[in-house]
Amino acid sequence: MGVRFWQGVAIVDGLIPAAMLGYWALTDQMGANPVDFFTRASGELTMIFLLLSLAVTPLRRLTGYAPFAKFRRIVGLLAFFYACLHFLAWLCLDKFFALGEMAQDVVARPFITVGFAAFALMVPMAVTSTQGWIRRLGGKRWSRIHRRVYAVGILAVLHFALLVKADLRLPILYGAVLGVLLLARLTRMAARQ
Repeated sequence: MGVRFWQGVAIVDGLIPAAMLGYWALTDQMGANPVDFFTRASGELTMIFLLLSLAVTPLRRLTGYAPFAKFRRIVGLLAFFYACLHFLAWLCLDKFFALGEMAQDVVARPFITVGFAAFALMVPMAVTSTQGWIRRLGGKRWSRIHRRVYAVGILAVLHFALLVKADLRLPILYGAVLGVLLLARLTRMAARQ
């Protein structure tokens, strides 16, 4: 079985949590506050897939298994998919399309400001994730856009930490994983110079 088969498997596996959320929504299994459940679940799935996408390159370097690189785009787009679900939960289920109220929240509530900034940084990365965009932009400009993923990771961890306030164990765990991945990136950059 070739890499394309495994890429298909990765896509299907990555969409299983979305299917589970849909099933739980249809069968009323999201607890007393389904909007909060969906928003939190989609946010955590965004974080998990974002960290997985950042882990692909270090994993490829550690194992020497070059085909791992072919999964980075898929995992990154899955992170963006869950970020879109997270954003849509806020837009549709929480704010009922009240754009003025949403704009006020972005300005007045730090955790929303940070989360919105992370989402805004993800959009150009998702749009330019195709081979066509790599050719149009050129490798250096394309890389500059996609290096922002580390800023997205930092903003996402901060968004989560500001949201939970009291029990910071999970944001700290995500932050530690992000820190290790960022350190691997910085070590690699320093070794090249």
